[in-house]
Amino acid sequence: MEKHSLSKFNQASPGQTILLVEDDEDIGVFVSQVLSDETPYDALHVTDAMSALAVVDSIKPSLFILDYRLPGLNGIELFDRLHAIKGLETIPAVMISANALPRQELQQRHITYIKKPFDLSHLLVTVERLLAA
Repeated sequence: MEKHSLSKFNQASPGQTILLVEDDEDIGVFVSQVLSDETPYDALHVTDAMSALAVVDSIKPSLFILDYRLPGLNGIELFDRLHAIKGLETIPAVMISANALPRQELQQRHITYIKKPFDLSHLLVTVERLLAA
């Protein structure tokens, strides 16, 4: 994997976490490894919405990266549930999906959308932009 120059990432606070919810184990492991290697953030990968909801009981992520098609809840439903939790209302999110998503719902929630398959450098730049804000 080629190293990306992401200077703003060097300003991250220690212990910040990106929560990646991706039901495809191979994609999830790969993307979380890239995030951990290429950014100063810890990436935590879970494969379903219920695991994500359980994780946020003990960890306050700095960013959510959510697959749209998940077992149980879709990514927008999961986003709504996560944002209903006290302290998580302002956490930014990226929605990833191979399918077209309801743009109006994404815009209303200020969710950034990235279509699969995606370029890793595009994802890293998006993460940088959202976490540098």
